[in-house]
Amino acid sequence: EVMLLDEPTTGLDCLTANQIVSLLSELAHGDRIVIITIHQPRSELFRLFDKIAIMSFGEMVFCGNPMEMITFFSDHGYSCPEQSNPFDFFVDLTSVDTRSKERELETYSRVQVIVSAYKNSKIFSKVRADIERTKCMKELPPIPFKNQDSPSAFYKLWILLRRTTRNFSRDKMGIIMRLLQNLLFGLFVAFFLLRLRSDLVKGAVQDRVGLVYQCVSAPPYTGMLNAVALFPPLRAISDQESKDGLYKKWQMLLAYIVHFLPFSVISVAIFSTFIYWTVGLYPDASRFGIFFAVVLASHIIGELLTLVILGVVQNPNIVQSGVVLLNSAGVIVGTGLVRSIEDMPIPFKILSYLTFQKYSSEVLVVNEFYGLNFTCGK
Repeated sequence: EVMLLDEPTTGLDCLTANQIVSLLSELAHGDRIVIITIHQPRSELFRLFDKIAIMSFGEMVFCGNPMEMITFFSDHGYSCPEQSNPFDFFVDLTSVDTRSKERELETYSRVQVIVSAYKNSKIFSKVRADIERTKCMKELPPIPFKNQDSPSAFYKLWILLRRTTRNFSRDKMGIIMRLLQNLLFGLFVAFFLLRLRSDLVKGAVQDRVGLVYQCVSAPPYTGMLNAVALFPPLRAISDQESKDGLYKKWQMLLAYIVHFLPFSVISVAIFSTFIYWTVGLYPDASRFGIFFAVVLASHIIGELLTLVILGVVQNPNIVQSGVVLLNSAGVIVGTGLVRSIEDMPIPFKILSYLTFQKYSSEVLVVNEFYGLNFTCGK
């Protein structure tokens, strides 16, 4: 296993940088190859590296272990002062100063002298001998995962799904909120409605219609919020990695969809079970199944529509505002619960057929009211 890290300590405090390099050193001694570039490292880290390479103007100035580095430069008249950081001293020594033409020529000549001395040293000869000996080996050690063929689309999808799940699983509070966000909304509705009644005078129909309205409008909105919060970082990664030819953008999109589906099912199942039996909707298991399926479909469609918009619009803040307006417009125009569809102007009637809220609200209304008996006062 080979790990490549580009300046992993940049921007960190000294203690954290030391801990990270120490951890990488432990990994390197556990059958791994760890290669890092590092910027302004602490002097305490000097002895943690097995090999240190210094490059200048595209040329290898030195490559060897820390003690070989100190000995090599000391033997050529460049001893590191006792109180100096060896990293800083040797990098400064092998850097080209471009502030003036004279300094550039002077420092470049010094670098060339050091490069020449290194190529004539026993350290360089030993490295070359090790390379040649390895090239002449009849049985080279196998390189894990080396294959001339690109991984299959299914395998790429599996890797992306696993990586997405691992990244999101680190946010424990985020997982809890994704599972319980619909339930929190259900708690408020249940507390407001309490138990549904069968007396028309006491609002039996109005309460049920209001509940249907909330169940049509809220679950898609929570799905939209999930997509706006979680997908943009993945989109940024997929834009870069797809340019590098690692996979196609649709594979990242599909991996995210497969990832969020279980969360949607569990979240809506908790919400549906609580709200359906707590407020007292039609007491029938098959009708509860229909209620759960419709709410789940609305929730998933809301998130999928947001993903489509995020694929076109880069700014997630604009997308969030846009999907809120679209959801509100779909509920108002499509359900017919705010204004009867028969009373709407013809353009709104036509638009209502393009909203998923129209069909979900009609199914929920029929599912609840069909065969339900009401009383009217006494």
